[in-house]
Amino acid sequence: GALEFLNTVFTNDLNRIGDGSAQYTLLCTPEGGVIDDLIAYRNSPENLFLVPNASNTSDVVAVLQSLAPAGITVANLHNDFAVLAVQGPLASQVMQSLGINTDIDYMAFSHVQIGGAQVILCRTGYTGEMGYELLPQVGDASAVWDALASAIESIGGLVCGLGARDTLRTEMGYPLHGHELSLEITPVQASASWAIGWDKPGFVGSEVLRAEKANKPALRSVALKSLDRGIPRGHMQVKNSSGEVLGEVTSGTFSPTLKSGIALALLASSVKVGDQLTIDVRGRESLVEVVKLPFVPSHVR
Repeated sequence: GALEFLNTVFTNDLNRIGDGSAQYTLLCTPEGGVIDDLIAYRNSPENLFLVPNASNTSDVVAVLQSLAPAGITVANLHNDFAVLAVQGPLASQVMQSLGINTDIDYMAFSHVQIGGAQVILCRTGYTGEMGYELLPQVGDASAVWDALASAIESIGGLVCGLGARDTLRTEMGYPLHGHELSLEITPVQASASWAIGWDKPGFVGSEVLRAEKANKPALRSVALKSLDRGIPRGHMQVKNSSGEVLGEVTSGTFSPTLKSGIALALLASSVKVGDQLTIDVRGRESLVEVVKLPFVPSHVR
């Protein structure tokens, strides 16, 4: 069925979750690069709903359609659904004010009504905060947005866009496709091995990834915190004290929580926590320290 098919393609093991739960997973190339990271919603073993990154949807659909055996249908629903999220410590309070039962486990989903519309509600997000992602039909998205915006306003919440989400996910060390994960960067290098079902039989790219895990990757993703006022940005070079280039920043920003610059960088795997390195910030050397993730404590549960 559909679950067995997807389990031979995606990295994570869909047998780890039951019906009514969702799972973070990756779609890799045979060479181990990442086509996309996505959330798989398990309705039943015969019916799975996939939420890839919007810009990668057509690539994901094309790969799945090319691999799907007879009897398995892969439909592109990109234009049918919108994705909204309510994130933060008061997220449950907001949902309850809309009459929604929030007593669901982390990564579980249900079907609810908001603003008169049917919505898929999942207890997930990409911010490191308590929260929910909502998938209304596109035609209902404005009504659902208005209901949510009104509900958060009454308790002092704000609407925000992907810029804020990007800062929050960077503070957690969550990878973003096109930055920490790409066709050139494997999940083993990106420290995303937790999203791989190593105990299951093969999946696309599994031979390369197993070998890389066994032999240790030459490069891996690490967290950097600024020791001065420099703010790291993507593609800036990272060097050691001898001036040797160790790799580059994949994501960098100013952390409003820590009041300092933070970054994720793909560096030589000899780099370890506590090392002090330099980043070339527009011709000026900025000092950073390798730290453990997350930069900010997680509150997803």
